[in-house]
Amino acid sequence: MADTDNTVSSLADLKDLTAAAPVAPSAPAEEGEVAAPVIRTGPPAPIRDREVDAQGRSYATGRRKDAVARVWLKPGSGKVTVNGRDQQVYFARPTLRLVINQPFQVAGREEQYDIVCTVKGGGLSGQAGAVKHGIAQALSKFEPELRAAVKAAGFLTRDPRVVERKKYGKAKARKSFQFSKR
Repeated sequence: MADTDNTVSSLADLKDLTAAAPVAPSAPAEEGEVAAPVIRTGPPAPIRDREVDAQGRSYATGRRKDAVARVWLKPGSGKVTVNGRDQQVYFARPTLRLVINQPFQVAGREEQYDIVCTVKGGGLSGQAGAVKHGIAQALSKFEPELRAAVKAAGFLTRDPRVVERKKYGKAKARKSFQFSKR
């Protein structure tokens, strides 16, 4: 059986411990109401360690389509530098700049961090998505308590959609050549 300090040595001990665990009392259901189920919650998810280099920066890699972005995040005034150029110059379309700033808006940290990133491969849209993915990863490494909010928005997951490859005997991935009966 289980010791007094609740150590488990077999599955039978685990069964005994869960049966003996106290259940939070719920409010009695009035006539005609269905009682709410009691949900046992375990300990909160452990907060990860902060990952910062010697210069006080957090590093992460972001990917989208064929683009790969290396992102360094440090506290600052909100300046974003992409491949040595300002984000206004590199990502001229406002929609791409909105994509890049989404992780900061979700975390409530607009204009609090400076970003330096290098990005290569793919087009501008894929590069913006890669930078967004990298910023979200670096932000969760710099401030681990923001990980839940950034993850709930879906920014930590790499978008797996890529261009389908061209097949032999086809004009493109699926398009056929024009059919000629004679």
